[in-house]
Amino acid sequence: MDDSSTSSTPTSGSAAPVTGSNPLLDPRDLRMPRIADPCVLVMFGITGDLARHKLLPAIYDLANRGLLSPSFSLVGVGRRSWSDDDLRAYVEQAARAGARTPWHQAIWDQLAAGMRFVEFSSFEDDGAYSRLTGVVADLDATRGTSGNRAFYLSIPPGWFPAVTQRIAASGLVDESPGSWRRVVIEKPFGHDRASATELDALVSRIVRPDDVFRVDHYLGKETVQNILALRFANTMLEPLWNQRYVGHVQITMAENIGIGTRAGYYDTIGSARDVIQNHLLQLLALTAMEEPTSMTAPAVRAEKEKVLASVRLERHGELDLDATTARGRYDAGFQGGVPVKGYLEEDGVAPGSRTETFAAVRLEIANRRWAGVPFYLRTGKRLARRVTEVAVVFKRPPFLPFDDAATAGVGANTIVLRIQPDEGITLRLASKVPGSHMELRDVSMDFGYGGTFNEESPEAYERLILDALLGDAPLFPHQREVDLSWRILDPVIERWAAVGEPDGYRPGSWGPRSAHQLLARDGRTWRRS
Repeated sequence: MDDSSTSSTPTSGSAAPVTGSNPLLDPRDLRMPRIADPCVLVMFGITGDLARHKLLPAIYDLANRGLLSPSFSLVGVGRRSWSDDDLRAYVEQAARAGARTPWHQAIWDQLAAGMRFVEFSSFEDDGAYSRLTGVVADLDATRGTSGNRAFYLSIPPGWFPAVTQRIAASGLVDESPGSWRRVVIEKPFGHDRASATELDALVSRIVRPDDVFRVDHYLGKETVQNILALRFANTMLEPLWNQRYVGHVQITMAENIGIGTRAGYYDTIGSARDVIQNHLLQLLALTAMEEPTSMTAPAVRAEKEKVLASVRLERHGELDLDATTARGRYDAGFQGGVPVKGYLEEDGVAPGSRTETFAAVRLEIANRRWAGVPFYLRTGKRLARRVTEVAVVFKRPPFLPFDDAATAGVGANTIVLRIQPDEGITLRLASKVPGSHMELRDVSMDFGYGGTFNEESPEAYERLILDALLGDAPLFPHQREVDLSWRILDPVIERWAAVGEPDGYRPGSWGPRSAHQLLARDGRTWRRS
């Protein structure tokens, strides 16, 4: 069919399609999947746990869903003496173990044909970067990857200077007309504000700021993205989403497991740096932001940055971090009837470590919408259950015409955004109990992803890897967001470093006593505490 004959007159109020363009590729048609350009993805740290459990299965799933170009090529970089076939066997094992889509041999054969491995004796091996350059150039010639290159840096931050310097010197990221260069970075984005700024300067050696994609895997979750849909696609909520009606907000990421084999990483980071600086502050920004003018990356980021710039650590105008923060460390004990080690007894934890496994902080937002509404953030290991949620708790009615006995079982209206593991939304409200008496009790109205949609939510890394290859950036924090997040957290970390040990807490509990006192000062309690 002649392409020139496919153009049509657009409907009133809609954007006119480009003359001579393929109508099947109209970006407004949501039936058509977005497919990444042909490219080479160079993965540093491909032999690590993250790649094995998350990244490689996600790549197979994307290929299986037809979202990667047939020319897509994967280059693994590591310290093992592997051949290309060894890499293929490793990736196949990871994909078979972790992929959520069925195995299709034809898909795998096509994907495996573009896999290459480059051995690095170290990240300072100049000769290895020369070999890497040759492998990428060969893939451009033999696989038709069009010169498009993405670099996934799943490596410890300490290696960033060596890697970025040598990637820049190798010519791998030199710009070429008609092709793109992108860098994907895994957290942590530094360990404080100064180191985050230094890290950004290192990455700027490679590519332009708009071509840097900082992965916060929480932003890839459907339930996190649904916060924006809930807020800005439903008229009924907007009039209530402010300090006039909202009493406070609780944001929780709790885990019922310990640190496992991650002591080498966790003991240098702690809960606050690991979770609050990125995940929880991003959830706060999405919950509190104003409506963006569009869902483009600049518009969404601008509103999130306004929120983060307005966050204050003060309580009622006074800065007292001992009263507005809490930290803890799980002790030895029993959880689920099974004896578990205390944090200091875990393999790989330094003797005398002061790293926290629980962190909580009270924040306020200094703007018209949220003035006077506290936001309580908490995260921890070895807590009572695994749950991540945002609970928007509304103020109680100023007057109730019912007897006190009738309302004894009534709490505050609450909207709970359930992020994991039970994905959905819960609305808690008061209702009359059937019977001859006027008795009120809290009931729940529930929406669950599993019971509503036939489609299974994609793994977060699927969405994030695809968006990085597409150059679609709304789900990736900008450096300005990272800087603002560290501005909030740095004073807390500095205060904790200057005082004693973290408070101990029992495994299977909801954290140390100081965390409960944090809310008790405001006359409140944590959910499920």
